[in-house]
Amino acid sequence: MTDVLLLADLHGNYGKLDAFLSYDYDAVIIAGDITNFGPLEPVDSVLSNFEVPCFAIPGNCDPREIIDVLERSDAVCLHDSWIALGKITLAGLGGSNKTPFDTPFELTEEEIDDKLTRIVNHMDKNVYNVLICHAPPYEALDLVGDNHVGSQSIRKHMPQFDLICCGHIHEARGITEVDGVTIVNPGPASEGNGALIHFGTEPKDIHIDLITV
Repeated sequence: MTDVLLLADLHGNYGKLDAFLSYDYDAVIIAGDITNFGPLEPVDSVLSNFEVPCFAIPGNCDPREIIDVLERSDAVCLHDSWIALGKITLAGLGGSNKTPFDTPFELTEEEIDDKLTRIVNHMDKNVYNVLICHAPPYEALDLVGDNHVGSQSIRKHMPQFDLICCGHIHEARGITEVDGVTIVNPGPASEGNGALIHFGTEPKDIHIDLITV
Protein backbone atom coordinates (compact mmCIF):
# COMPACT_ATOMS: atom_id res chain seq x y z
CA MET A 1 0.00 0.00 0.00
CA THR A 2 1.71 3.15 -1.25
CA ASP A 3 -1.01 5.53 -2.46
CA VAL A 4 -4.12 6.24 -0.40
CA LEU A 5 -7.26 8.29 -1.07
CA LEU A 6 -8.39 10.12 2.06
CA LEU A 7 -12.00 11.30 2.39
CA ALA A 8 -14.00 12.73 5.28
CA ASP A 9 -17.29 14.43 5.99
CA LEU A 10 -19.54 12.97 3.33
CA HIS A 11 -22.59 13.78 5.48
CA GLY A 12 -24.81 11.54 3.38
CA ASN A 13 -24.05 13.41 0.14
CA TYR A 14 -22.58 10.66 -2.01
CA GLY A 15 -22.99 12.26 -5.44
CA LYS A 16 -19.29 13.18 -5.78
CA LEU A 17 -17.92 9.74 -4.94
CA ASP A 18 -17.92 8.36 -8.49
CA ALA A 19 -15.56 11.16 -9.54
CA PHE A 20 -12.92 9.91 -7.10
CA LEU A 21 -12.89 6.49 -8.76
CA SER A 22 -10.82 7.81 -11.67
CA TYR A 23 -7.79 8.41 -9.46
CA ASP A 24 -5.10 5.75 -8.94
CA TYR A 25 -4.75 4.55 -5.35
CA ASP A 26 -4.23 1.32 -3.43
CA ALA A 27 -6.63 1.94 -0.56
CA VAL A 28 -9.26 4.36 0.73
CA ILE A 29 -9.49 5.92 4.19
CA ILE A 30 -12.74 7.55 5.33
CA ALA A 31 -12.27 9.71 8.41
CA GLY A 32 -15.82 9.93 9.68
CA ASP A 33 -19.18 11.64 9.22
CA ILE A 34 -20.20 9.22 6.50
CA THR A 35 -23.84 10.07 7.23
CA ASN A 36 -25.59 13.13 8.58
CA PHE A 37 -27.31 11.64 11.65
CA GLY A 38 -28.19 8.66 9.42
CA PRO A 39 -29.77 6.95 7.59
CA LEU A 40 -27.47 3.94 7.78
CA GLU A 41 -29.03 1.82 5.02
CA PRO A 42 -26.97 3.28 2.11
CA VAL A 43 -23.59 2.98 3.87
CA ASP A 44 -22.77 -0.59 2.84
CA SER A 45 -23.52 -0.03 -0.86
CA VAL A 46 -21.64 3.29 -0.84
CA LEU A 47 -18.50 1.68 0.54
CA SER A 48 -18.74 -1.23 -1.90
CA ASN A 49 -18.16 1.20 -4.79
CA PHE A 50 -14.45 1.16 -4.02
CA GLU A 51 -12.61 -1.75 -5.61
CA VAL A 52 -9.64 -1.40 -3.25
CA PRO A 53 -9.43 -1.96 0.52
CA CYS A 54 -11.39 0.65 2.46
CA PHE A 55 -10.76 1.64 6.07
CA ALA A 56 -13.37 3.73 7.86
CA ILE A 57 -14.23 5.28 11.20
CA PRO A 58 -17.43 7.03 12.33
CA GLY A 59 -17.69 10.75 12.94
CA ASN A 60 -19.62 12.68 15.55
CA CYS A 61 -22.61 13.04 13.19
CA ASP A 62 -22.86 9.29 12.62
CA PRO A 63 -25.18 7.27 14.86
CA ARG A 64 -23.18 4.91 17.05
CA GLU A 65 -24.94 1.99 15.36
CA ILE A 66 -22.82 2.71 12.28
CA ILE A 67 -20.06 0.66 13.89
CA ASP A 68 -22.13 -2.50 13.38
CA VAL A 69 -22.84 -1.47 9.78
CA LEU A 70 -19.15 -0.87 9.07
CA GLU A 71 -18.16 -4.18 10.62
CA ARG A 72 -20.63 -6.02 8.37
CA SER A 73 -19.59 -4.08 5.27
CA ASP A 74 -16.75 -4.63 2.81
CA ALA A 75 -14.78 -1.93 4.65
CA VAL A 76 -12.58 -2.42 7.70
CA CYS A 77 -13.93 -0.58 10.73
CA LEU A 78 -10.92 0.92 12.50
CA HIS A 79 -12.72 2.59 15.39
CA ASP A 80 -10.81 1.91 18.62
CA SER A 81 -8.54 -0.46 16.70
CA TRP A 82 -5.41 -0.74 14.59
CA ILE A 83 -4.03 -2.82 11.71
CA ALA A 84 -0.53 -3.30 10.31
CA LEU A 85 -0.22 -3.42 6.52
CA GLY A 86 3.35 -3.87 5.38
CA LYS A 87 5.29 -0.75 6.35
CA ILE A 88 2.16 1.14 7.49
CA THR A 89 0.22 0.82 10.74
CA LEU A 90 -3.24 2.39 10.70
CA ALA A 91 -4.89 3.22 14.02
CA GLY A 92 -8.42 4.55 14.27
CA LEU A 93 -10.57 6.52 16.66
CA GLY A 94 -14.04 7.64 15.61
CA GLY A 95 -16.42 10.18 17.03
CA SER A 96 -15.18 13.50 18.38
CA ASN A 97 -14.46 15.31 21.58
CA LYS A 98 -17.43 17.12 23.09
CA THR A 99 -19.19 19.76 20.99
CA PRO A 100 -21.87 22.34 21.91
CA PHE A 101 -24.35 20.48 19.69
CA ASP A 102 -24.80 17.15 21.52
CA THR A 103 -24.16 15.12 18.36
CA PRO A 104 -24.60 11.33 18.38
CA PHE A 105 -20.98 10.19 18.68
CA GLU A 106 -19.06 12.30 21.17
CA LEU A 107 -16.44 11.17 23.66
CA THR A 108 -15.00 12.80 26.75
CA GLU A 109 -11.32 13.68 26.69
CA GLU A 110 -10.78 10.98 29.29
CA GLU A 111 -12.40 8.38 27.03
CA ILE A 112 -10.26 9.50 24.09
CA ASP A 113 -7.14 9.36 26.25
CA ASP A 114 -7.97 5.86 27.52
CA LYS A 115 -8.62 4.50 24.03
CA LEU A 116 -5.52 6.06 22.48
CA THR A 117 -3.35 4.89 25.38
CA ARG A 118 -4.48 1.32 24.76
CA ILE A 119 -3.97 1.61 21.01
CA VAL A 120 -0.50 3.15 21.29
CA ASN A 121 0.60 0.54 23.84
CA HIS A 122 -0.49 -2.40 21.70
CA MET A 123 -0.16 -1.41 18.05
CA ASP A 124 2.79 -2.51 15.95
CA LYS A 125 5.24 0.40 15.59
CA ASN A 126 6.06 0.68 11.91
CA VAL A 127 7.90 2.74 9.30
CA TYR A 128 4.74 4.84 9.04
CA ASN A 129 2.33 5.12 11.96
CA VAL A 130 -0.96 6.74 10.96
CA LEU A 131 -3.80 7.85 13.21
CA ILE A 132 -7.22 8.17 11.56
CA CYS A 133 -9.39 10.30 13.82
CA HIS A 134 -12.43 12.37 12.99
CA ALA A 135 -11.56 15.19 15.38
CA PRO A 136 -8.30 17.10 14.88
CA PRO A 137 -5.65 17.51 17.54
CA TYR A 138 -5.89 20.65 19.64
CA GLU A 139 -4.33 23.66 17.86
CA ALA A 140 -3.91 21.81 14.56
CA LEU A 141 -6.47 22.45 11.79
CA ASP A 142 -9.08 23.00 14.49
CA LEU A 143 -10.01 26.68 14.31
CA VAL A 144 -13.68 27.65 14.32
CA GLY A 145 -13.63 31.42 14.21
CA ASP A 146 -11.03 32.34 16.81
CA ASN A 147 -11.52 29.19 18.87
CA HIS A 148 -9.43 26.01 18.90
CA VAL A 149 -11.88 23.10 19.21
CA GLY A 150 -9.61 20.10 18.66
CA SER A 151 -9.01 17.30 21.13
CA GLN A 152 -6.43 17.78 23.86
CA SER A 153 -6.08 14.01 24.23
CA ILE A 154 -5.39 13.48 20.53
CA ARG A 155 -2.77 16.23 20.80
CA LYS A 156 -1.24 14.41 23.79
CA HIS A 157 -0.79 11.17 21.82
CA MET A 158 0.08 12.85 18.50
CA PRO A 159 3.88 12.37 18.90
CA GLN A 160 3.39 8.60 18.64
CA PHE A 161 2.36 9.00 15.00
CA ASP A 162 3.90 10.26 11.76
CA LEU A 163 0.60 11.28 10.16
CA ILE A 164 -2.81 12.31 11.51
CA CYS A 165 -5.77 12.03 9.11
CA CYS A 166 -8.76 13.97 10.43
CA GLY A 167 -11.80 15.96 9.32
CA HIS A 168 -14.66 17.41 11.38
CA ILE A 169 -13.83 21.10 10.89
CA HIS A 170 -15.00 21.79 7.34
CA GLU A 171 -13.40 25.22 7.15
CA ALA A 172 -10.01 23.90 8.31
CA ARG A 173 -9.13 21.96 5.16
CA GLY A 174 -5.38 21.80 4.76
CA ILE A 175 -2.04 20.23 5.60
CA THR A 176 0.17 21.29 8.47
CA GLU A 177 3.09 19.99 10.50
CA VAL A 178 3.38 20.23 14.27
CA ASP A 179 6.41 18.94 16.14
CA GLY A 180 7.41 16.75 13.20
CA VAL A 181 3.95 15.21 12.79
CA THR A 182 1.97 15.85 9.60
CA ILE A 183 -1.75 16.55 9.98
CA VAL A 184 -4.17 16.57 7.04
CA ASN A 185 -7.83 17.49 6.81
CA PRO A 186 -8.99 16.71 3.24
CA GLY A 187 -12.06 18.93 3.50
CA PRO A 188 -15.65 17.75 3.14
CA ALA A 189 -16.07 15.03 0.52
CA SER A 190 -19.70 16.14 0.26
CA GLU A 191 -18.32 19.11 -1.70
CA GLY A 192 -15.90 17.01 -3.77
CA ASN A 193 -12.83 17.47 -1.58
CA GLY A 194 -10.28 14.81 -0.76
CA ALA A 195 -6.55 14.12 -0.49
CA LEU A 196 -4.10 11.71 -2.07
CA ILE A 197 -1.37 10.45 0.25
CA HIS A 198 1.82 8.89 -1.09
CA PHE A 199 4.06 6.90 1.24
CA GLY A 200 7.68 6.70 0.09
CA THR A 201 10.38 4.29 1.16
CA GLU A 202 11.93 6.12 4.12
CA PRO A 203 10.42 7.25 7.44
CA LYS A 204 8.67 10.64 7.22
CA ASP A 205 8.67 10.43 3.40
CA ILE A 206 4.99 11.31 3.03
CA HIS A 207 3.64 13.43 0.16
CA ILE A 208 0.06 14.75 0.22
CA ASP A 209 -1.96 16.45 -2.49
CA LEU A 210 -5.32 18.05 -1.77
CA ILE A 211 -7.75 17.33 -4.62
CA THR A 212 -11.19 18.52 -5.67
CA VAL A 213 -13.44 16.71 -8.12
